[in-house]
Amino acid sequence: MQISGNTIFIPGSTSGIGLALALALAAKGNTVIVGGRRSDQLDAITAEHPELGAVRIDITDPAGIEKAADRVLTDYPDLNVVIAMAGIMNIEDWHQPSTFLDSAEAIVTTNVLGPIRLIAAFIEHLQQQPDSTIVTVSSGLAFAPLRVTPSYSAAKAAIHMLSESLRLQLADTSVKIVELVPPAVRTGLLPGQEDSEFAMPLDDFVGEVVSLLETQPDAREILVDNVKFLRYGEARGDYDQVVETLNAADPHGN
Repeated sequence: MQISGNTIFIPGSTSGIGLALALALAAKGNTVIVGGRRSDQLDAITAEHPELGAVRIDITDPAGIEKAADRVLTDYPDLNVVIAMAGIMNIEDWHQPSTFLDSAEAIVTTNVLGPIRLIAAFIEHLQQQPDSTIVTVSSGLAFAPLRVTPSYSAAKAAIHMLSESLRLQLADTSVKIVELVPPAVRTGLLPGQEDSEFAMPLDDFVGEVVSLLETQPDAREILVDNVKFLRYGEARGDYDQVVETLNAADPHGN
């Protein structure tokens, strides 16, 4: 993925990593469209940042995804990058179904079916572009499980393998698959995470991501230094120690 000259749609970018990344990519000379469920948030963002476009999208609503895709492609026919940023994370207790089932189903719908449906809505268009990219967003927790977030860890592991498989299948097209693998970052993903000493400062994370995109345009995975401890535990042979350290350091994964 080239760092500039793209037209980029980022569902799930009204706050946190998504919004910070949208602003950073716009500053690099890209046309960036933010996406989110709430029109008032989108209006506030575009009022403060008129360089950004905005399209309402609910990643849990298949019909809404199709409608949003039609709007994006009508207004931005040069679209060549889609970043599937939207996601949720919940703490769960799997000792009885009343404490995890609703959460698990919501996470799978948002974090797995959402990106799948998003890709389905744009894949034909992206194959018609001379150079296009789908950016999936997994997590360090795709590679080492956090005890209190089973569904989130499983969903992000699914996104990792989806990315690996699509990269192989779409190798005969113009579409590149790039997997962004965040560590814990100081956002509102979980209560208290914005102030967590265990999480990476948001500006530092986005700055490193943009630097990696700029210096490694052919990278398959975007890995900031902070996530490599989780990403490569099995390869290093210290996976058990990684899991123990992860779960002892902060029981909420912050």
